[in-house]
Amino acid sequence: MREPHLLSGSRDEPPAAGPAPAGPPHAAATEGRPGRAVLGPAAVAAAFVLAQLTLVAPGLGLGWDETVYVSQVGRQGPAAFLSAPRARGVSFLAAPVAALTTSVAALRVWLALLSGLGLFLALRTWLPLLPPRVLALAGALFATLWTVLYYGPQVMPNLWVAYGAFAAVGFFLRAARAPGEPRPLLGLGAAVAFVALMRPPDAVPLVLVLAAASLLVPAWRRPVLWGVLAAGAAAGGAEWVIEAYVRYGGLAARLDRASEIQGELGLYVAVDDHVRALAGRTLCRPCDVPWRNPVTGLWFLVLPLCVAGGVRAAAGTPHRTPAVLATAAGCALALPYLFTVDYAAPRFLFPAYVLLAVPVALLLLRVADARTRRRRALLGVCALALLAHLAIQYKVLDSVTRRVRTDTVTLTRIAEQLHARGVRPPCVVSGEDAVRIAYRAGCASRQPGGHDASITPAALARLGERRPVAVLLSGGRPAPEFARGWAAHPLPELPNRPGFRMLVSPSAG
Repeated sequence: MREPHLLSGSRDEPPAAGPAPAGPPHAAATEGRPGRAVLGPAAVAAAFVLAQLTLVAPGLGLGWDETVYVSQVGRQGPAAFLSAPRARGVSFLAAPVAALTTSVAALRVWLALLSGLGLFLALRTWLPLLPPRVLALAGALFATLWTVLYYGPQVMPNLWVAYGAFAAVGFFLRAARAPGEPRPLLGLGAAVAFVALMRPPDAVPLVLVLAAASLLVPAWRRPVLWGVLAAGAAAGGAEWVIEAYVRYGGLAARLDRASEIQGELGLYVAVDDHVRALAGRTLCRPCDVPWRNPVTGLWFLVLPLCVAGGVRAAAGTPHRTPAVLATAAGCALALPYLFTVDYAAPRFLFPAYVLLAVPVALLLLRVADARTRRRRALLGVCALALLAHLAIQYKVLDSVTRRVRTDTVTLTRIAEQLHARGVRPPCVVSGEDAVRIAYRAGCASRQPGGHDASITPAALARLGERRPVAVLLSGGRPAPEFARGWAAHPLPELPNRPGFRMLVSPSAG
């Protein structure tokens, strides 16, 4: 069967459909001009960086989760409590800038550049497997989602998990088909280790689906693949496991605590929560809100149909296996968040989105290359749909960033008022929104209860006798017993924080 025009240009695919026999990659249309093959992915990555720097980064302060991660390596204040589900991997990415300066703008620029480089390297991993234009389109589909643009310059692990998972699947396919090549094996191990370093639980479905693929395809049944997968996961997750024994009394205890913090993992259906969150919610917990803007989640509902169409479009071509494995890995990485967690955050599904972008790109390019009388009509419909999709993504992104920038100004004013009331380093802040406010003020954040409990009420009271301590409250909530004699001062209100105020210990200057 002759290969369709859509799928021409691959450099590493055998002519037959299905899993390729073991052996080195063979030359194809792009051999002799490898520099041109990277132009498409490079252009997408550069546009991704530019969009972040113009649309997202300016004026965007640190979020709550970001503050936790940055404080582990930053110099503005003491480290915030790192709860059981979190890993330190993304803090390492922020460290080169956060350890040198307190400038959030510098951190945003650094991470925007780094995320663009990460996207390019992840796409480049697949160049021997798929045509450059397929990868460029897949990268563009992923990078233009408002959630991806929003989190690109942020200190959050999910985008980096997506890059690592995408690269791992690409390296796995290359290693399975070229057993004599050491570089794909090294790349596979490094990519899996990177995922485990960022979020150890996300490495589990990734390793399982790749190990299952190695078992199901006879030509891929090589112990070295299983060994590399296991070694990569162990190397990347070693710090998290060691910390589990040091701080929690064992791995099982840490997993139990992580499950408790995440609302007790179990069997849930959170698909509708994720659809609602796409309207502009960075965290939907609990997600019992009305779905007022259905158009923002339409692409999510259409995605399974496009993925199925992409896999079908790749049938009978050399690109069927990459499309199928990308789909399987993407679904495996999405299932835990769709059916075991009872809340939603759009960033959780980044690894699934980037992998599922591969079959979607194959489908769109098949439509573009179709030789039918309805080709123009199909192209017109697809172009209009994509333009409408981009317009919706931009509108939601603009709404979210404007809201966060407003909060950033308010949080800065609150930190200034803490300083004005004598709450200056070395100081401690407890209560509502303590993490974000404490780090801005150069204080430590300590909670006597909840998920981040790291001090007892009695110890916090004793601390207030010798250094400035502030307790933040809202909504007319009564003062905790140990702080009932402390001076109360009003604060600028944050969203969902009516009557925001602080109680200041007598030791404050």
